[in-house]
This record gives sequence, structure tokens and C-alpha cells, in this order.
Amino acid sequence: MKESIRLMLVEDHKLIRVGIKTLFEETDGFEVVAEAESGKEAISKALSIKPDVILLDLGLPDISGLKVIKELNDNNCSSKVVILSSRNNDEEIIKVLSLGAYAYVIKDINTEILLTIVKTVNEGAMWLDPKIVPALRDKSDKIIPSKHTTRAMFRNTHSNLTQREYEVLKLVVDGKSNSDIANELCISEHTAKAHVCNIIQKLLVDDRTQAAVKAIKEGIV
Repeated sequence: MKESIRLMLVEDHKLIRVGIKTLFEETDGFEVVAEAESGKEAISKALSIKPDVILLDLGLPDISGLKVIKELNDNNCSSKVVILSSRNNDEEIIKVLSLGAYAYVIKDINTEILLTIVKTVNEGAMWLDPKIVPALRDKSDKIIPSKHTTRAMFRNTHSNLTQREYEVLKLVVDGKSNSDIANELCISEHTAKAHVCNIIQKLLVDDRTQAAVKAIKEGIV
């Protein structure tokens, strides 16, 4: 039996937090193992409980969500962070992603999409709300200095990528899971996973998130 994804919810507004908790508790494959109303409480619980995924609001009453991520990084917390925010501030988005958040989601997101996002993040994929993609495209050099390459230049630079791997990489950039990639390209999930592994090796990165960021900052999207 497949283990449930262990979640921690960090949200100071109880009504919103209860709504999110209810959504995940009523869906197979998820388990809410912790809740926090403040940043300091979130840090303490994350380090002791070690959830798989943390849904984190940025506007907390004591310290900011950014400081929470920094503290978790400093303590080598392996939990994957999904930002769930009502804000759409370019500078804040860049800071959050540069600190290693796996997803930035605006709070008006469709509930079914949110469930999918958490699943893909747990698998190691990066997901960006379409509303914030322009900010990342324009300012991705603040995460990693951009080489300002064109798509053609990217493909020439990484000519060891096959056409199929290039297609898979574009889907990874879009935040697609291995299952989504398999459905999109009409291939098996095993084959999709193999393509992603090959891409990670060829781009000399450690995981699919780094592959997506490298592709973004070098002009694939």
C-alpha cells in the first residue's frame, strides 16, 4: 500500500487552515500531521515532525514565511515547501524560489489543482502559478545569473539531449509529474521517469527542480 503524503499546514487564519485541512483529509493519499499558526511554531514542528510537504503562508504574525524557509534551510530540513499566498509580489516570489521553495501558489487556486501540485512537489517537481511565470522569466537572473540564451542556443549547448528528452524537459519546467508526462506524450510512466533521469544527468544537476530552473534561466521557456 502506497504511503500517504505527510503534510504540515502553516496558516494563521483558522478558517482558511481548517478549509485546507478538510480538503486534504477527505482525499486519499494525504495525511495532515501538523498545523502551525506562526512562523516559530512552524519551524519547531517541522524540525521535530519532518513532514514530506509544508504548505506555508508568507504573511505570518511573528516572523515572515521567508525567515521560516531560511531557518529550515539552516537546519537542513528535507521537507519540500509549497508557498500558498494571496500575494503576487515579484521580488518576494524571486526570494522564495531562490531559497528553494518547490512551488508558489496563489490562494485562489482550484482545489483539484492544489491536490495535484502537492503530489508533483512530493515527487520532486517544481510548480509555478501561471500568474507568476512572467516574473520568473524576466528576473530569473536573481536566482542564478542568466546567460540570456535563446531556445536554439540552449538546444545547441545541450545537443546531447534527444528530441524526446527536450520535450520531456519542457514538461518538467511546466511542473508536470512523471505520470502527467507519460499521459501527455503517450509513453509509459517508467519511460517518462527514465527520460527525466537522463535529463538530470546530461544537464549536470542534482534533481528535476534544478533542471527546471536551469532550463528557465537559459531560455528554454
